Amino acid sequence: MYSLKEKYTDNLLVLLLIFTGGGLLFVFNRNLMYYFFLGSLSVVILLNSFQLKRDLVNSIVFTSLSIISLFLINFYFAISEQSLDKYLYYFTVVISSILFYVHFKNNRDNSVFLARLNFVLKIICVHALINFFAYFFVYDQLFEINSEYYTCKTYNYLFYYASDEISLSVMNLFGVDFCRNQGLFWEPGVLQVYLNLFFFLEAFIYKRNRWLLLTGFVILGTYSTTGILILIVQLLFLLFQKFKENKLFLPVIFLSFIPIYFITSINIDEKFRGNRVFSFQKRLFDLTQPIFIALSHPLTGVGLDLDQFQKLRYEFYIDAESLELINETLGVSLKGAGTSAGSANSLTFLLAAMGFPTAILFVFMFLKQKIINDKRFLFFIIVFASVMAEPLFLRPFFFIFIVSGFYNFFFKFTSHRSKIS
Repeated sequence: MYSLKEKYTDNLLVLLLIFTGGGLLFVFNRNLMYYFFLGSLSVVILLNSFQLKRDLVNSIVFTSLSIISLFLINFYFAISEQSLDKYLYYFTVVISSILFYVHFKNNRDNSVFLARLNFVLKIICVHALINFFAYFFVYDQLFEINSEYYTCKTYNYLFYYASDEISLSVMNLFGVDFCRNQGLFWEPGVLQVYLNLFFFLEAFIYKRNRWLLLTGFVILGTYSTTGILILIVQLLFLLFQKFKENKLFLPVIFLSFIPIYFITSINIDEKFRGNRVFSFQKRLFDLTQPIFIALSHPLTGVGLDLDQFQKLRYEFYIDAESLELINETLGVSLKGAGTSAGSANSLTFLLAAMGFPTAILFVFMFLKQKIINDKRFLFFIIVFASVMAEPLFLRPFFFIFIVSGFYNFFFKFTSHRSKIS
């Protein structure tokens, strides 16, 4: 029987898991919160250690050794000296992801995890909705809070908005000034990931309609190009699904496209020709330059130390012939020549940092995950579109899917050996 205590525990663990992927709680208190997260997971697993299944233990041991070995190889064979602290962070990511997966695999099941995930994402969606409207009433009562690398404004630690240093955080749309909604995360592009996942769970896993309109509105409030495009893709999938079930849904879904179309067209026009062209150029540069870095160091990459990566990419220039090829292929002009900033594209950064073999293996194992089995193709679209716009792929929330892929690969062998013995 699933007790109330277990439900509260799982809600807390899932909330922490989500916040590891861009939540302000971890941005301002990263080390402390990771200690708390790891401690909570360890206690939960120890309390249920007598129930640990042999097949699970065998598979998770092989999974742990394989993943940690890949990070160690990357550490020792990187082209420049890497910071041990950076790799200790990734070690923490790996261990917390594995422990979280062990807890839900051994003590719960996928349906429980998805139910808790859906519940927590619902809370995040409601807070984001309130956060959006609260700005119109509290914008003149905000104060600034700072960490070593990040600054934002808050209203009594309840609502959060971009600092004045971040340009174009306050937008004017149809004559109304609003602040792009970032909810409880460090930027709107991260919030949209979890909102779109909530939309996905409600629409395609639980097949409920009552939250979809509200969630769509909150996604529009992020004014994230990636987020809005993912929403459009989901609506198209939903359109075909509902049309098969009941043709009366067709005009409802069609009408929902009208405001989304206008907002998207304005958003994209600003990215190509308007005030937000720098954002587009940065995304395009993050897509292309790390690939050329990876081609220069294809086997083990240049290392995961972000400081070293930033120095390298600042000095790394794409030759004129390759630059022309990019412009012709993509049909847009890449203006960036070099940058000292980190990459927002998780996948191309992974290629450059860890090399083609490891990056391809991680993506392959993600595709082999068994946590979400329904509408897998749409789920992959949401995730890969999101991690190509935000540095999230090597965070615990997404890494547990990679762990799931490794686990299921090794489980085929360990379960077979158990049957033989």
